[in-house]
Amino acid sequence: MKTHANHAQTFRSVPHNFTPLSESKVLSLTDQEWARFKDETSASERENKIAHEVIPLGVTSSFQYWDPYPISIASAKGAWMTDVDGRRLLDLSMGFGAMLAGHLNPVVIEEIEHSLKEGMLFVTPSPISRDAAQRICKRFAIDQVRFTNSGTESTMYAVRLARAYSGKLGVVKIEGGYHGSSDALMVSCKPKLELAGPADNPTAVKEQGTVTGDVFVVPFNNISALERVFTEHKDEIACFIIEPVLENIAIVLPDAGYLEAVRELCDRFDIILIFDEVKTGLTAGPQGAAQRLGVQPDLITLAKSIGGGVPLAAFGGKKKYMDAVSDGRLAHFGTFNGNPLAMAGVRAVDKICTVEALGRAEELNMQALRRISEIIEEFELPAHTVGFGVKGCITWSTTPVRNYRDYKATDFKIAELSWLWSINRGIITPPGLDEQWLISLAHGQVEIDILVEDFRSLAVALRG
Repeated sequence: MKTHANHAQTFRSVPHNFTPLSESKVLSLTDQEWARFKDETSASERENKIAHEVIPLGVTSSFQYWDPYPISIASAKGAWMTDVDGRRLLDLSMGFGAMLAGHLNPVVIEEIEHSLKEGMLFVTPSPISRDAAQRICKRFAIDQVRFTNSGTESTMYAVRLARAYSGKLGVVKIEGGYHGSSDALMVSCKPKLELAGPADNPTAVKEQGTVTGDVFVVPFNNISALERVFTEHKDEIACFIIEPVLENIAIVLPDAGYLEAVRELCDRFDIILIFDEVKTGLTAGPQGAAQRLGVQPDLITLAKSIGGGVPLAAFGGKKKYMDAVSDGRLAHFGTFNGNPLAMAGVRAVDKICTVEALGRAEELNMQALRRISEIIEEFELPAHTVGFGVKGCITWSTTPVRNYRDYKATDFKIAELSWLWSINRGIITPPGLDEQWLISLAHGQVEIDILVEDFRSLAVALRG
């Protein structure tokens, strides 16, 4: 059975019937696949050993590492990458959305080459950065914006802005939500359940070594829990930061009316609402998730999809809050903010991420979700699919995931096998077992067919 959520661009399927999978079959297949992985990726193994000497874990960001070693990529173009073993891999990660335009998109290259003729760094105001800001404000329907260099910087500064404006220090976030690696937000991103307290009143679990201040944690899709925290700590809370669609744990859709209720509560308690759209952004549609879902936050954070692959992020929103930057209540600095090369990425993305182009990519994604759902039903697998915009995922659970505790009940052993199965057959997705695939502007029908048939081959093996 296929059921659509409260917005047409979302997709969630739940099978009528399922037959439990043999645990021994899953474990046996996983062992076989790891042996195959090691046989076919010896150059990646060597590269990782060399990199270990100069880079912790041999990777430049900790999420990139997995045991026994990650794949090392030599080059990429369009929707495809080539690893150091010479294998051609279909990229369904696309940098979590940073490569929405596709690898080496010709428009991005053209804009960057043009920028290189004008300058690489000014560290002064420029019509180039002003033009990019106008494009971002128009597209995302915000009053003002400041540029940064990463999603972590943007969420950090958005929280600082809320604190500076309100004069309060408390922050509320979602259990299982990730908002970059600044101290105040490294709380309950994926906490161990034995530390996390009751499901309806979670304990804030802080990362070792962080200094967070007062951070309160609530479940996603639970408006009563949010109201309770607001009521108990109304004089302490500066802001509530939330992904409008939770994408740190696969794809978790908001219940009908949930975001509208969040908006109403923030207004009632005079708490600043921040939408973290670092991972949604243009992957949710031509104007982002906030406008598509019809709920406008006070502040928004952006990164990844807005830059065409160039390091770039931003935070912005209503002028009344951004005035705290103008009048000096919040000092926002950065030598590379508004870098001309990053602004070239904004221009390129603004040109190519049209309603029509993103609509085509989204329809391909919805086609993949429908076809994979049919395979799930055909083989009676204990799984379902979820999609939003150009992103999709297979969740190994027979019931919808509405929050972090639901996510923790999914079957990670099958998830590992599914991810590894694809890696060994030339499809690369993020190394986490709870991420999403992404259909970029560079993907076409051929790539969708490969994705679907790869999943069919796994289904056959599981039931063989």
